[in-house]
Amino acid sequence: MVIITAGMIGVGKTTLTGLIADHFGTQAFFEPVGDNPVLPLYYENPKQYGFLLQIFFLNRRFEMIKKALADDNNVLDRSIYEDELFTEENHKDGNISDMEMDVYHDLLTRMMDELHALPKKAPDLMVYADADFDTILARIKKRGRDYEQFEDNDELKSYYRKMWEAYQGWFDSYDQSPKIRVDLQKYDLEDPENQKIVLGQIETALQELR
Repeated sequence: MVIITAGMIGVGKTTLTGLIADHFGTQAFFEPVGDNPVLPLYYENPKQYGFLLQIFFLNRRFEMIKKALADDNNVLDRSIYEDELFTEENHKDGNISDMEMDVYHDLLTRMMDELHALPKKAPDLMVYADADFDTILARIKKRGRDYEQFEDNDELKSYYRKMWEAYQGWFDSYDQSPKIRVDLQKYDLEDPENQKIVLGQIETALQELR
């Protein structure tokens, strides 16, 4: 069983990943944020560091998904299947050139071909964590990473809005595996009762797949 979680920054995806891993007794692979030296630089100057950031993430996520698919039971906090969304938005914003986008797509295609050659070719379930935009902003502010803060930064706030909107279409078009949407606005995971409800929804989805 391999589960991947997906969702907007600040939605509670990392918390969700940990809960799923603990509940099923599986290993959790977390998104490389704390040990990512490029991410703070990107927030300061996205046009200079956009391509470097996406290559850094693509390399890490490829490594993570290969390990997960080669093992029996794992949960991934954001995966390679989600990576292209960010790269395309950076390209639209002019942070990544047409030539860099071609290089990225060539790398991604080669990586996906390698994944398709593995005995287990795709996750069993994608769990998409959802919440409205105001809830996302409140949670970003609450967790307090300096480079993520949007007060007095209308450009960054607009970026968050654009990504939130892009995610709605991304979920609809995702077709690499079965998928479910969990409402982390209605079921805030700080409440243990909500944790039980969300985990129950995931269990039900897995039972239906089996």
